[in-house]
Amino acid sequence: MKELADKYFMEGYSCSEAVVQAAIDKGLAQKELLSAATPFSGGMGSRCLCGAVAGAQLVIGSLYGKNETKDGKEARKLAKEFYEKFTGKHKVTCCKVLSAGFEDFHSPERRNHCRTMVKDSCEILNSLLKEKICS
Repeated sequence: MKELADKYFMEGYSCSEAVVQAAIDKGLAQKELLSAATPFSGGMGSRCLCGAVAGAQLVIGSLYGKNETKDGKEARKLAKEFYEKFTGKHKVTCCKVLSAGFEDFHSPERRNHCRTMVKDSCEILNSLLKEKICS
């Protein structure tokens, strides 16, 4: 999933869209989730929450969130585990902090830096879902 998300990101998908599209391609999410991921790009316009993190959380919610058969507890548990693993690697989930030092938000250098967040988000998501599926 990590390689797919990286490919999509480098083709022009946003961080959140790349994570979600990779999950769609792997059969983990419905194609309709892609449009829901779009507003999370670049920290929802405020650069507050990393879009790659938001995309991964959308996938978790689509799989384990509240619906007629699920109460959402598993989604909240996995969301917390994702957060802990991501912040264990990057300290924060704030896009503004993660991309500090890049004056031009749209620069190739910043985009290359953000590839790490996209790949790490997919790697963490994949490991959580494998643990869940295999347990």
